[in-house]
Amino acid sequence: MSVPPESPPSLPPEVVTPVKHLQAKAALLLGLMLLLVTSSVLYLMYARGAFEQTQRLVLMADNSEGVSVGMSMTFAGFPIGRVRRVELSDEGRARILMDVPSADAHWLRQSSVFTLERGLVGGTHIRAFTGLLTDKPLEDGALREVHRGDAAEAIPLLLSSVREVVTNVSAMTAQDGSLRSTLRNLREVTDKLKGPQGALGVVMGNEADAHKIVEALNRSNALLAKVDGLVLKADGLAAKADAQVFGPKGVMTDTQATVQQLNGLLADARNSLKKVDGVLVEAQAMAVNAKEATVDLGSLRGDVEASLRKVEGLVNEINRKWPFARDTELKLP
Repeated sequence: MSVPPESPPSLPPEVVTPVKHLQAKAALLLGLMLLLVTSSVLYLMYARGAFEQTQRLVLMADNSEGVSVGMSMTFAGFPIGRVRRVELSDEGRARILMDVPSADAHWLRQSSVFTLERGLVGGTHIRAFTGLLTDKPLEDGALREVHRGDAAEAIPLLLSSVREVVTNVSAMTAQDGSLRSTLRNLREVTDKLKGPQGALGVVMGNEADAHKIVEALNRSNALLAKVDGLVLKADGLAAKADAQVFGPKGVMTDTQATVQQLNGLLADARNSLKKVDGVLVEAQAMAVNAKEATVDLGSLRGDVEASLRKVEGLVNEINRKWPFARDTELKLP
């Protein structure tokens, strides 16, 4: 017979003690959790700028593909704005409403330029460029055009241009194309350059004209040689003329001696003129004395004539009183 195993001794039941103020603690924990969630939401809203004072900017684009709400607008690589809403205008264009914080709005000016760029790799980017930071600030609610820089849109145009270039190159390199004709003409010109006439034959086009040009050049060379001979003769004549004119026995030496003699004669004439000036001065003095003597003679003659008249009157008076026949003529010496 098998002996049944012994059962373990039964333990006394545990005594559960009630927690004090369990409901109050549970309410406090729920309140803390609610406060934590609310703080987190408020912090997230603050971090996203929900409580920050902003300025509205409206960008107009033909296509808003790749633009989403919450996308940042960068200036020099730093985000200064955020897309708040994208809507369609009455003209069928995309209106991108941007919120720019007031603290960063001073980077945007009246002359700022906005671009919407989308590359082959990566997303779409909205960028702002300001060249003159001294312009007037951009006003609130300003409406500006955005310039698109989509590389994918330029691919069809690029392919079309490449296709056109390839077509033109094929037409140029064809058998009857302009490039082959040019190469043939260039080969002909090269052959003529290698010929006896050289570049002159290429320029003139035929050998007869080239021969004429060569003959004209030969004649010009002969004429230049004659001119050189004439120049040498002229130089010899000039040297002889210099010797005859400016040499020791040249004309200039005789001329200088003659000039010196003339200078001596002029000096003698100058001295003679000085003597004549002295004689003229003495003659003028004598003329003045003669003039004074003439004046004195006039007065003396007047006195003599007055005396003669008195004598004549006296004689007439005597003749009147004692008339007798005799010659009464009075002769003056």
